[in-house]
Amino acid sequence: MTQTDDVVRLVRDVFGDADIVGVYLHGSAVLGGLRPHSDIDVFVVARRRTTAGQRQALTDGLLGLSGGGAPGEPLRPVELTVVVQDDIRPWTYPPRGEFQYGEWLREAYLRGRTPEPAPSPDLALLVTMVLRGRSALRGPAPDQVLDPVPSADVTRAMLAGVPELLAELDTDTRNVLLTLARIWTTLATGDIKSKDAAADWVLDRLPAEHRPVLIRARAVYLGAAEERWDDLLPQIKPHAQFVVREMERLAAH
Repeated sequence: MTQTDDVVRLVRDVFGDADIVGVYLHGSAVLGGLRPHSDIDVFVVARRRTTAGQRQALTDGLLGLSGGGAPGEPLRPVELTVVVQDDIRPWTYPPRGEFQYGEWLREAYLRGRTPEPAPSPDLALLVTMVLRGRSALRGPAPDQVLDPVPSADVTRAMLAGVPELLAELDTDTRNVLLTLARIWTTLATGDIKSKDAAADWVLDRLPAEHRPVLIRARAVYLGAAEERWDDLLPQIKPHAQFVVREMERLAAH
């Protein structure tokens, strides 16, 4: 029984098979393979709206199934997203999300703050990754369940998330740098790459003074370097600002 199997079993226990349209793997697992710091990303399409009890049961279960991401920890972090099929098909922007679990919110969960349903622009990117990943853990192929997302909505969603990313630059440096690299890559190429592949693409286009922080982020992600930023602190913000300017330039055109 793998960690992913345990997550699917939790989803089935909470919703029952009759209320699940499909369960899908996305993210690093289908974009080049899991890396040492990769999450397990699971996307659930349900038939009906969730109850507060179901959302609490998912949160309680995932607190035990998801790891914190520390080196050598046996459990990987889990990111679980739940949507209702009628809320995203036919596609409208921004769609409503029913539930999301991610380790960046663990402290809030432990304080009793269970995530509530809300509009979620980020679903544009998640749905696109699920469709491209074509990895069903349960149910039919994703293209039988989900509509394609217009590229303009993917762009809007990615840019909408940039301010929140920048606000976490000091506390989640590696992930923010790699996510910014992925956004720039996707805006420029239309392709959604793994984080290390996106970093490779961006590194080929960065001025020399902005390369060291992304080289470090990529190496940590691949398990080739320890996570430390004290020696690069003065370079982190200028790097992020350069990448954001490039993204804004692309979006303007």
